[in-house]
Amino acid sequence: MFSPLVAAFRTPDLRKKILFVIGIIVLYRLGATIPSPGVDYKAVHACLDEVSRGDSANIYSLISMFSGGALLQLSVFAIGIMPYITASIIVQLLTVVIPRFEQLRKEGQSGQAKMTQYTRYLTVALALLQSTGIVALADRGQLLQDCSTGDQILNDQSIFGLAIIVLVMTAGACVVMWFGELITERGVGNGMSLLIFAGIAARIPAEGKTILDTRGGLVFGLVCVAALLIVAGVVFIEQGQRRIPVQYAKRMVGRKMYGGSSTYLPLKVNQAGVIPVIFASSLLYLPQLILQLTQGSSGEQSTWQRYISQYLTDPSSWVYILVYFLMIIFFTYFYVAVTFNPEERADDMKKYGGFIPGIRPGTPTADYLGYVLSRITLPGSIYLGIIAVLPNLFLEIGNSGGVQNLPFGGTAVLIMVGVGLDTMKQINSQLMQRKYEGFLK
Repeated sequence: MFSPLVAAFRTPDLRKKILFVIGIIVLYRLGATIPSPGVDYKAVHACLDEVSRGDSANIYSLISMFSGGALLQLSVFAIGIMPYITASIIVQLLTVVIPRFEQLRKEGQSGQAKMTQYTRYLTVALALLQSTGIVALADRGQLLQDCSTGDQILNDQSIFGLAIIVLVMTAGACVVMWFGELITERGVGNGMSLLIFAGIAARIPAEGKTILDTRGGLVFGLVCVAALLIVAGVVFIEQGQRRIPVQYAKRMVGRKMYGGSSTYLPLKVNQAGVIPVIFASSLLYLPQLILQLTQGSSGEQSTWQRYISQYLTDPSSWVYILVYFLMIIFFTYFYVAVTFNPEERADDMKKYGGFIPGIRPGTPTADYLGYVLSRITLPGSIYLGIIAVLPNLFLEIGNSGGVQNLPFGGTAVLIMVGVGLDTMKQINSQLMQRKYEGFLK
């Protein structure tokens, strides 16, 4: 497992890339600890210690997880990478709805550059909107409701002071986006994914210490064993794929003969990745956000507010778990249908003389690909749902520590394992490329 890393550090150019990535990650974590101007850092940490015994932070757990806990600290990189992720997903989904985006996607590198520019513009807009909402909640004392001094974490509550905080957070989100693009261009691996990985990994020591202090060594050991089993299961499923054999016919081009090779089309069991979990988590935070914004200062709740509070905001409620599970299955099928087009794959195979043995090219090939994809999407969606709701089923293990946000469960495990596997594959591919270059020389 560690042999590719050792070999990479022995290769000068790969060593420079890895050290460059580490340097960017250090800068990213440094910015996540620097408070925005006008924020009382001591008051924020006092509130975080107080709300650790409550549930008010759960509404922002997804964004806070991606930012490594920087959101609730109102730091410079509080918004983190979440606006770019949301913008990328929106632009990707719009390629199905807007013909212009579909045309750009087919134009190759030039079209991809334009779509990347659109993604950047949308990222800035989303970062501005999101930072405005976070600062407005902090100004009203509703960011951390369980904190008795939640309305005192901002030193300057004037319009100008709040605007400065919003601009700093928006600029921080743009800098994080730039960091991710730098890692992708000059480093190893996907920059955005590695920044998310760094944010999640930064929380593991604190979360582990919380469980150790509140539940003792026995429970901490059981959690570590369960985490290793979950990681092993996720690695096993993430590596699983259905390989469809593809044969390319021989063809003459001038005096040369091309084709005649055999390959396969890999269809992963988890074709959608972690996107369905992010969609479902984001939608399930809406009821809690509505409840938080509509609840009066007296704390009294109406009938529908009590229903939301009891069933749709409590992660241990069976209604919450069932709705979460079903939404993940739905979004898995939806995202796979959007990102994988069997007709387009069949046309590409037909264009280059490829065919599946026993299946006629064209429409029969597309029908066969759609049939196989639907068969493997079901176990993939169930797997995603089980991994995502598993922490909710064991909330009693860490009621005081917020096990819903534990980096060993749900979305965090899927992201960390996926990013780790993808990064190691890229390192191996670059090492293999250099071995072939040395052989040819």
